[in-house]
Amino acid sequence: MKRVLVIEDNRDNLRLITYALKRDGYDVAAAETGLEGVELALKEKYFFVVIDINLPDIDGFEVTRRIRNSPADGSVPLIVITSHAMMGDRERILAAGCTGYFEKPIDPLTIVAQIHEVIGVKKCEPGS
Repeated sequence: MKRVLVIEDNRDNLRLITYALKRDGYDVAAAETGLEGVELALKEKYFFVVIDINLPDIDGFEVTRRIRNSPADGSVPLIVITSHAMMGDRERILAAGCTGYFEKPIDPLTIVAQIHEVIGVKKCEPGS
């Protein structure tokens, strides 16, 4: 079973994305702050990391920078799921080093397939 990390401070959003990922066969680790998320991302190798931009301590941009600059695994796919939906936000987030960008609210029935498309997962089997 592949392990993914979700960094999201809103418990309802965390439950929703966790549900979608587990439904697709992933083992999910969760962090509710940016600092906690960075710490977890540097301790363990994840298949991909889901990040919210608005976090209570450091924002998703700083989380991305710290993971990308780490010796642990700076190449892990970083997927942003955020309410930042103003013109230019998508481009700014991708330019910061994120692999993919999705706006909230997400559809729990399709989000994992959308993430797979962005990170290049071809098979649609659970956890792949």
